[in-house]
Amino acid sequence: MNTTVQKNELIFDYSSGKLGEAKSLFVSMYLYLNSIAAKKASIFDNFLADSLMNLEDIPTKKLNFKDCIKEENVNHNISNQKLEQDDPLTKVVGNLDDLTWKPVYKGFKEFSLPVKDRDDIKLIKMDPGISVPLHSHNGKEYILVLDGSFCDEYGEYKKGDLQINDQQIRHNPTSSKNEGCICLSITENDVVFFGRLGSILNLFTFIKSFFK
Repeated sequence: MNTTVQKNELIFDYSSGKLGEAKSLFVSMYLYLNSIAAKKASIFDNFLADSLMNLEDIPTKKLNFKDCIKEENVNHNISNQKLEQDDPLTKVVGNLDDLTWKPVYKGFKEFSLPVKDRDDIKLIKMDPGISVPLHSHNGKEYILVLDGSFCDEYGEYKKGDLQINDQQIRHNPTSSKNEGCICLSITENDVVFFGRLGSILNLFTFIKSFFK
């Protein structure tokens, strides 16, 4: 799996406006943390803007700004200065230190984002030295490191790094022994576990799917 191509396609789809709410938030956070990715997005934006100039003009409809913006969605109490300081994720969930994390097992916690989309987007918090059992995915998995680091069979991933996995990838992520790890994750389909406890974990995942 060529992850460079996958990353570029993800950024291009973001610039093109093709992504859903979950992946749009995910990529915006990726661009916020990773300057190289942000430069690529800028190149794609300029390319798409040039292409837009070549399109045939279409007469605009008579629209009032109130037709485009619902008054109840505008928060007049938020200052422009605060919006500029906050990253894309903080604007959605607030300070990560104030979140109510859901324990999954010892040293591993999750927080599901309030995003209505077909993709499941969540925050993952791993204490220092915690491992996830060997697993793969029925669809793609996107992992963005927000703080700390983790490593697996394919390398080490630090703040601002993005890992993309599919059903061909099996890995056993382990958080840094010194600082742990906080990640933003999207899974397009259920996780498939392997090893001694694989069948039990897969059964738990299957049952859990009914309560999404």
